[in-house]
Amino acid sequence: MTQSVLVMGGDGFCGWPTALHLSALGNEVAILDNLSRRRIDAELGIESLTPIASIGERLAVWKRVSGKTINLHPIDIAHDYDALKNVLEEVRPDAIVHFAEQRAAPYSMRSPAAKRYTVDNNINGTHNILAAIVELDLDIHLVHLGTMGVYGYDGSGIEIPEGYLDVKITGADGNLFHRSIVFPTAPGSVYHLTKSMDHLMFQFYARNDGLRITDLHQGIVWGTQTEETRLDPLLINRFDYDGDYGTVLNRFLMQAVIGHPLTVHGTGGQTRAFINIQDTVRCIAIALANPPERNERVKVFNQVAETHRVRDLAALVAGIAGATVAKVDNPRKEAAENELTVSNAAFRTLGYDPILLRDQLLSEIMEIVRKYADRYLPEAIPARSVWTRKNKPGVIKQGRDRS
Repeated sequence: MTQSVLVMGGDGFCGWPTALHLSALGNEVAILDNLSRRRIDAELGIESLTPIASIGERLAVWKRVSGKTINLHPIDIAHDYDALKNVLEEVRPDAIVHFAEQRAAPYSMRSPAAKRYTVDNNINGTHNILAAIVELDLDIHLVHLGTMGVYGYDGSGIEIPEGYLDVKITGADGNLFHRSIVFPTAPGSVYHLTKSMDHLMFQFYARNDGLRITDLHQGIVWGTQTEETRLDPLLINRFDYDGDYGTVLNRFLMQAVIGHPLTVHGTGGQTRAFINIQDTVRCIAIALANPPERNERVKVFNQVAETHRVRDLAALVAGIAGATVAKVDNPRKEAAENELTVSNAAFRTLGYDPILLRDQLLSEIMEIVRKYADRYLPEAIPARSVWTRKNKPGVIKQGRDRS
């Protein structure tokens, strides 16, 4: 079944390929985006390694290669509530896919200004969407891209369920009461804090106003291209490798290609969840096809494929590329070692068959890195955003290690 879908933040790393994928599936797609990610590039003095065309060029090329039109609404949903409401009233979409948030944990810790911007943009944007749906009395399925990071990384080894935890509470009379509670959050950055607050807002609006909401707690995304972005060079997706926006695998691949040691923060014992960008867009489509009922509690999916320790990831890339590994100070305030076990049963039951790192797609990404290596800025890679005053930016401190 095709739908009318608004993709909030549809010019970004996850939003752009998702908009194309949903359009390719036959949905009527429009993008709402204030293009803030491009302005942050200018602020940081860094660009995507892959050259990104203007949003107008991107949409024109998509129409040429696919025959499908994606309309653009250049709206700041966090601060122009009336414009957001007008689009919702005019389009009356079946669904909204919400990517319109500042997505980088390091950037959110970069400075007081970045912290305030992240909270202002993310919380206002999410709440404006919810408030507008209620005010207009629209029956819209809201699909939100959250993060596994809302749960923190405390090393407990407990399998993280999909949103809810069944508990037994002993009452004053000694009787046991069975309850299903929202799995506790433990955000590790201002960015993760805003996603935790989204999580609570969704619970309120689903319970109070009967909104149909799906919250996707996604792992770290690896990869660059999807089936749709490969159709023309001007459709290419972002490849961020800098210390603020570059995901750990992209950073390792960039370092490997240009001959820089792979910089592992701390012991490298931090375990993270991962998912390929192609699986991100597929999972969004699955979520849209399986909405909750009105007055049903928020559906929560753990949108992950696998987990890896950072040092093991570095060893994998080093082995493929013949690179070296170097330990650097960890700028984050987190456990040096942690376990992470995550349930992704809900997506699995709906047909999700994940792409894994062992599927050898790293070679394709490395080809992209080699192709655009002349756009690389060496000063962009080090992590410069620190979590506390005691942390210092990472510098190579333990020599080189081929493990």
